[in-house]
Amino acid sequence: MFRIDLNCDLGESFGAYKIGMDEEVLPYITSANVACGFHAADPVTMEETVKLAAQAHAAVGAHPGFPDLMGFGRRALNASPAEIKAYVMYQVGALAAFCKAEGITMQHVKPHGAMYNMAGKNYALARAICEGIYEVDDSLILLALSGSRMLEAAEDVGLRAAREVFADRAYEEDGSLVARTKQGAMITDEEEAVRRVVRMVKEGAVESVTGKDIPIRADSVCVHGDGEKAVAFVRKIRAALLAEGVEIVPLSRLAAESRA
Repeated sequence: MFRIDLNCDLGESFGAYKIGMDEEVLPYITSANVACGFHAADPVTMEETVKLAAQAHAAVGAHPGFPDLMGFGRRALNASPAEIKAYVMYQVGALAAFCKAEGITMQHVKPHGAMYNMAGKNYALARAICEGIYEVDDSLILLALSGSRMLEAAEDVGLRAAREVFADRAYEEDGSLVARTKQGAMITDEEEAVRRVVRMVKEGAVESVTGKDIPIRADSVCVHGDGEKAVAFVRKIRAALLAEGVEIVPLSRLAAESRA
């Protein structure tokens, strides 16, 4: 039996600026990554998003990023491991307050944007993120790019971790994501995205941007909620996985089963 979590980055609106289709996407996912105010969101948006996720029975996780609202957290910041650890602790703690107020337990942490990509290759940054999460709440699950150094760091720190793959992003041969500035970085065809996801989940492989197949392991599939076709993407991917006999479950269940 194949099992997979479906996650989406949510709560990325800010003040009067609306980003994403959170309410429309939530019924189709099992885990919600909620922005924590550094790369996107504000306290009111965080509170509203946690409430929406709880109502939709989607598990909630923190989505910390660099303090870069103008760049949406996608610009590399020359921050030390100590600074990044503090950024993560601050944001995880902030979202934890809203989860506590709503009476739910935070499930996971998924770094955002440049922080996520940099830590995928830089062990010192990856370890700083893992230590920050662990010291706030050692029961949390790190959601990290499949094959990245964040998974290595999580094991060293003693933090549970899950491997993430992307429905709408192209891969380099080394397993990293193709930079958004490069041609072909985004998968825009819905049917192609569906085929790639099913193959990653059931066959453990994906075609890289060069055409070479690379191995990949998937615990969770990220389906972005801010694209023009976001709802159609999420709905079709979920339906295709269920049709293929894949059970869709939250990360906490996958983690519990892995310990059994």
